[in-house]
Amino acid sequence: MNLVYINSANGLSKAALETVTYAKKLGADVAVVTNANASAETLTALGNYGASTILQDTAINGQDPSQLVKLVAAAAEKVGASTIVFSHDLIGKAVAPRLSVRLKAGLVAGAVALPEPDGSIRVNVFSGKAFGYVRVNSNTRIISLLPNSIQPEQIGGNCSVEAFDGQAGSSNIVVKATKKPEGAIPLPEAELVVSAGRGLKGPENWGVVEDLATALGAATACSRPVADIGWRPHHEHVGQTGVAIRPNLYIAAGISGAIQHLAGVNGSKVIVVINTDAEAPFFKAADYGIVGDAFEVLPRFTEAVKRFKATQH
Repeated sequence: MNLVYINSANGLSKAALETVTYAKKLGADVAVVTNANASAETLTALGNYGASTILQDTAINGQDPSQLVKLVAAAAEKVGASTIVFSHDLIGKAVAPRLSVRLKAGLVAGAVALPEPDGSIRVNVFSGKAFGYVRVNSNTRIISLLPNSIQPEQIGGNCSVEAFDGQAGSSNIVVKATKKPEGAIPLPEAELVVSAGRGLKGPENWGVVEDLATALGAATACSRPVADIGWRPHHEHVGQTGVAIRPNLYIAAGISGAIQHLAGVNGSKVIVVINTDAEAPFFKAADYGIVGDAFEVLPRFTEAVKRFKATQH
């Protein structure tokens, strides 16, 4: 049996569907454990992606890692899990290592593919500049899957939701306020991202970025200096010290491409760079580069997208 932990507090995210799909592709039946007070109707949708059983502990309302470790450990014991899968997000990064110690189980952190024939699993190393292969020798293994590494697949199926008591105790963390990021597409889940840096010269010019993002159905992002000086909210900051993303398409306008920024975006499938400086380091990491003024290129890009979409109807 494979076990997946998901956080369903805000519904079923793309990352949740990815982890269930991944666990099913590993072979064996898939059980899911969650602590959110989501409806049974919401959770049973996971059956379509390969889950057969949902264990739900609604007594745990927060995201206290110490509670979640106990919850997942209890669920693993109940179903006899040989593999436990997390999304490699903030919760996964906090819980999976603790659970690894508790269960004496080998951990593969940041997996980007299914296991190789020899059982090793590919991961990103050196901030995504290279791949490594990790083999687990323990009886139980834990895998945290890097978001957008595989596509969710609907295979058709049903699952049941079962009330579960993980005996996790009370939380030592008190949440006094929650500020959720604005925008329809969360950055870690976005398949298309349009980003910009100080080359936009000011927050009043961000309309050209948002227009292209709207035309593409993409999320917007920014470099760290832009967030630090208050042009854009900090949850849009992508890079080593911000949000690490792996979209199918990343468009960067007016960003030079410092190593800290590249570390958070170089897992993107396709990178398009727009910059007036032909020597900008970002061009070395780009799949496509445009040496030009973002204020001229982005509006033309937006119009081209709109014309293309118009021909598809």
